[in-house]
Amino acid sequence: MTTSLIMFLLFIGVTLVITYWAAKNSSGASNYFAAGRRIKGWQNGIAVAGDYMSAASFLGIAGIIAFQGYDGFMFSVGWLVAYLTVLLIVAEPLRNAGKYTMADVLAYRLRPRPVRAMAALSTLTVSTFYMIAQMIGAGTLVALLLKGSGITYNWAVIIVGVLMVSYVVFGGMLATTWVQIVKAILLMGGTVFLSILVMAHFHFSFTAFFDAIAHVKDGPKVVNFLNPGLRYKPPYGALDLISLGMALIFGTAGLPHILVRFYTVPDAKTARVSVVWAMVIIGTFYIMTTFLGFGAATIVGKDFIAKNGGTNMSAPLLAQRLGGDIFFAFISAIAFATILAVVAGLTISASTSFAHDFYDNVIHHGRTQDPHASVRVARITSFVVGAIAISLAILLSNFNVAFLVALAFAVAASANLPVILLSIFWKRFTTEGAVWGLATGLISSLVLIVISPSIMGVDAPTVAQAARHLIQMKPLFPLENPGILSIPLGFAGAIIGTLTSKADHDAEAKFTELEVRANTGLGAEKASAH
Repeated sequence: MTTSLIMFLLFIGVTLVITYWAAKNSSGASNYFAAGRRIKGWQNGIAVAGDYMSAASFLGIAGIIAFQGYDGFMFSVGWLVAYLTVLLIVAEPLRNAGKYTMADVLAYRLRPRPVRAMAALSTLTVSTFYMIAQMIGAGTLVALLLKGSGITYNWAVIIVGVLMVSYVVFGGMLATTWVQIVKAILLMGGTVFLSILVMAHFHFSFTAFFDAIAHVKDGPKVVNFLNPGLRYKPPYGALDLISLGMALIFGTAGLPHILVRFYTVPDAKTARVSVVWAMVIIGTFYIMTTFLGFGAATIVGKDFIAKNGGTNMSAPLLAQRLGGDIFFAFISAIAFATILAVVAGLTISASTSFAHDFYDNVIHHGRTQDPHASVRVARITSFVVGAIAISLAILLSNFNVAFLVALAFAVAASANLPVILLSIFWKRFTTEGAVWGLATGLISSLVLIVISPSIMGVDAPTVAQAARHLIQMKPLFPLENPGILSIPLGFAGAIIGTLTSKADHDAEAKFTELEVRANTGLGAEKASAH
């Protein structure tokens, strides 16, 4: 426990030093929200990867693979392929057409107040879902690692919440970026070393490795983890897998905390370079999650993992088995770093959206008199978002983190992506269409999640007594992930809202201007400077 505590405190000390340094360079809205647009391509690429490789990836996916084999591996595939959508469709137009948030692109040619209000609501919802998952991972990890020190799960969640709010409130985007860079380098190093240890256990023989995967002990039975069907069983298994794939592939391009990263670079070319860097790092990482998950299943065993923290502890327990307590402490500290970096990114995207979109442009019509007011509002929002995330993470402590994040992807894919794409590529698109699309995607995905097996039918002892009756009912929607239905509904809402509203000639006139700027970057630098 002493080694673990030292490593935790060492990382926290490094990140607080980064925050102190960043705080001196974060005055003014551009510096606070976008790190002054001075981040280089390789730096932003590593930071994007750090933002994307969350506790869901490191702890959750390894856990799902360790417990459900091939079907869990499908999570890795979905997350890996998803970045192609960002590279090919979103990164360049977003950087050229926006300033601080996703809503900037929508407001470029549509009426700003309604679309910004809905976009801010959607951003806060997605960020909160994603953040709960990270906080649950942090609580489980720290409580297990510091067992006997008096730090319980609830206190661990509170500590993480306080730290993430500190990074954002004092250091802004610059501190968040550098915390993510440090975390990404540590995570890749730890994952590569752990993957090598797994293969060393099997004498670097893939034949022996896959033979062990085909004979995993699951209680009294021996199960072939290379066969599909352990998680996605008939009659709805295939549909559920397709739904998950749709949510991951389309959701990434609608994730607010990923999208805001493209505003920290000086131009669109640098944005593209950063995405390529991110894809290489992310691709390598997700290939290695298979070694972590299958390694945990074959070397540690499902029964042992289930008794010592559950699915989310698969990778740290594998590290302990192969590298002893010091390596366990190191991997756990990396997981802790991962969580801190991602929740900081989520917090700043949520607070930026509320301050820039709602406070500046909805309440004050984009004419705020005090230039420091939006930064002040963003800092206050960080406290509120942190408090909500802490409360919900304590309430939902038994949920798998990768699974919760997949739901956040579904909400982002259903609400955000349709309106971003239609705004950039459809001339006839109107403000009503954007509002309808955001509202339909957001409401349908949330309702389907509530009536799905994800919530209904789950016996979670930590859920408040008032909600127990609801969650123990038979699910009304049979799929765990709503993407297969909610994403088309989001597109349908945006299209129907547009076709049933009057043609907006101002929006159509600005479409050509947006198209030129999105593809060439003309005028982007001037707007970014304001």
